[in-house]
Amino acid sequence: MANAPIARSEAGSDPYRWLENRDSEDVLQYLRAENDYLEAQLSDQADLREHLFQEIKGRIRETDLSLPSPWGPYLYYQRTTAGDEYPRHYRCKRPADGSHTVDESSEQLLLDPNELADGGFFSLGAFSISPDHQRLAYSTDTSGEEIYQLHVKQLSDNSVQTLAFEDCDGSMVWANDSQTLFFVELDETHRPHKLYRTSLGSDKAELVFHEPDGRFFMHCYRASSERKLILMLGSKTTSEAWVLDAETPGQAFSCVAPRQEDHEYDVDHGLHNGEWQWFIRSNQSGINFALYRAPEHAFTRDHWIELRAHDDQVMIDGMTLNANALLLSLREGGLPIIEVTPTGLPSYRVSLPDAAYSLYVQDALEFESDNMRLRYEALNRPAQVRQLNLATGAQQVLKETPVEGPFDADAYVSQRVWATAADGQQIPISLVARKDLIGTPCPLYLYGYGAYGECLDPWFSHARLSLLDRGVVFAIAHVRGGGELGEAWYRAGKLEHKHNSFDDFIACAEHLCATGYTRREQLVISGGSAGGLLMGAVLNQRPDLFAAAIAEVPFVDVLNTMLNPDLPLTVTEYDEWGDPNQPEVHATIKAYAPYENVSAQAYPAMLVVAGYNDSRVQYWEAAKWVAKLRASKTDQNLLLLKTELDAGHGGMSGRYQALKDVALEYAFIFKVLQLG
Repeated sequence: MANAPIARSEAGSDPYRWLENRDSEDVLQYLRAENDYLEAQLSDQADLREHLFQEIKGRIRETDLSLPSPWGPYLYYQRTTAGDEYPRHYRCKRPADGSHTVDESSEQLLLDPNELADGGFFSLGAFSISPDHQRLAYSTDTSGEEIYQLHVKQLSDNSVQTLAFEDCDGSMVWANDSQTLFFVELDETHRPHKLYRTSLGSDKAELVFHEPDGRFFMHCYRASSERKLILMLGSKTTSEAWVLDAETPGQAFSCVAPRQEDHEYDVDHGLHNGEWQWFIRSNQSGINFALYRAPEHAFTRDHWIELRAHDDQVMIDGMTLNANALLLSLREGGLPIIEVTPTGLPSYRVSLPDAAYSLYVQDALEFESDNMRLRYEALNRPAQVRQLNLATGAQQVLKETPVEGPFDADAYVSQRVWATAADGQQIPISLVARKDLIGTPCPLYLYGYGAYGECLDPWFSHARLSLLDRGVVFAIAHVRGGGELGEAWYRAGKLEHKHNSFDDFIACAEHLCATGYTRREQLVISGGSAGGLLMGAVLNQRPDLFAAAIAEVPFVDVLNTMLNPDLPLTVTEYDEWGDPNQPEVHATIKAYAPYENVSAQAYPAMLVVAGYNDSRVQYWEAAKWVAKLRASKTDQNLLLLKTELDAGHGGMSGRYQALKDVALEYAFIFKVLQLG
């Protein structure tokens, strides 16, 4: 069996900094050696990996049709075909009877990503049909670096124009003339900072807006009414919206409310009592946000009229507008809730069957519609697209993601349990297991993230059944730093409070052991990106608590990254992690940074995955961390590093490659836990 690669250590405060020399032969040779070592260590799992891949693939309906979405004279939809990595995009003529039945005789292929990928990495960014339905604007990334090339396809003759603009974030927004396109350019730190507009047939673009503040990202999109364009500028704590009539794209954007530190708001355009209005979600009266409206031509802050007051117990997460209703996405008690206010009728909340679940508006359909589509799923229930009648609240399941082969949702039980953190805070845990195993200590896979206010609502996974059916429990620790329990929950796990995320995760792990769900020698933990930081921190603090850990594209070299303002995203991250150029912040980050705190102790078995073209978390964070662990740890447990040399932050593209990556992860778990 091959020996583990040993990275050379150099003198200085960061002995593995040489691994940051991208494209140097020494670095590439080292990363390839680590990949070879991983394959050698898992060579006895080759048959199991292939079996798992085929098993998972066998549950997925490889040839399928998405639900068609009506827009204008067409139905738009996607079709997946067995053997293809990516779905193809189609449209057909809209049936005269008002149904959403695909008429294959009028079907038109709009885009085939399989052809564009040509066997390599491929990511589709924008996919935007012009308002007159004559053109498709789309963008492509073929490296994983999240830098996109822009294209416009004439749907009458399938001719394609590749736009002569570089360093784009991939977004493309049409004005209502179907001739003007808005797109965004990235700066040298990979931050969206300039908005341009161009006319079809031109190789020139006009700069519309430049955001010089390195903390702010920009995003341009069409309002729900399709009558306005909205330019949102936002840092982690402050936002500013600019709006433009979509009928007059050559004019200048107008500011809704000039930025004010710690004031976050977003806007949309729709109808209120038959009049065109602006709707504003703002935290000016409290951290959980309130809802306001303003007249179409008088939208500045002194014209805002409160529609829904701030509530200490309920977070307003977002809004969706329709000519016939307003939908608010709320968070209460750690769960997502949708509240509907139909025009002229009382408000109601969407009723759901499970105790823990994921729910969001998937498709608002057309602005003038009696219905909206919701996506609903639970840990034991495959994703459903539900049609909601806005006036009555009646729901109809239009499509449930199929599970091929034997599957009974009632054979699994989904639960919500609570752990007590060191400071007394109750931390929610969502879990799923085979019903016959509840009450018996089992191998358990505990997942965590806890950053940016992101919500890890329970989701169904075809692949996860390969764990559950082998007696593994799956759980999610909803630690502070996430947004599951509102804005206060997020703020309690960021900046100087970041230690709460780590303490909460450890408390969840201890609770699951103490209450008989698992034992330490059966406990596997996992997290990616900022969740990889979570993994690194808890492994340094409590390596004795876990049998194995998986860290994907892990943000583990926090201190060095945050001290380098030339790296992508660093300055924008100051509001999340702090600016380590300030001594007290430097001390706080240094106290928990995984790379800085590796020590001479026994660590559990570990699988670490990186993407060489990752622009968010550089590949060297994982490489340096693993190198330091190899030199410091006192155990003989597996430590494996896999660097995807042709991928970025999201890993390899293509659905089959993603399944192979999962099969590798599961095989690693089964090897460590000695499961069949």
